[in-house]
Amino acid sequence: QVQLVESGGGLVQVGGSLRLSCAASGLTFSNYRMGWFRQAPGKEREFVAGIRRSGGSTYYADSVKGRFAISRDNAKNTVYLQMNSLKPEDTAVYYCAAARREAGPYDYWGQGTQVTVSS
Repeated sequence: QVQLVESGGGLVQVGGSLRLSCAASGLTFSNYRMGWFRQAPGKEREFVAGIRRSGGSTYYADSVKGRFAISRDNAKNTVYLQMNSLKPEDTAVYYCAAARREAGPYDYWGQGTQVTVSS
């Protein structure tokens, strides 16, 4: 049974930083492309960042480029999202996701972790 468990969310002031973690189990982690998504109240879920299986290639939504960094540790079956210079519009529930293929939809999702940026 595949499980993705996010942690590290919380309340932070504008300009602050948080690091989210997503621990994966029940799958061969190094064989999966990983991603972070977020959903703010009243809005659709949106892509934030992605990282390929080896970790050698990363990609970001324009709204977070230069502020967020995705990374992975295949030995720990964990993907991270370092979030810097946080803004109120970054407030959302953040989800990690895993995909078997290097392109296309994600197959598995975590339960989410709340990030709130206060001004």
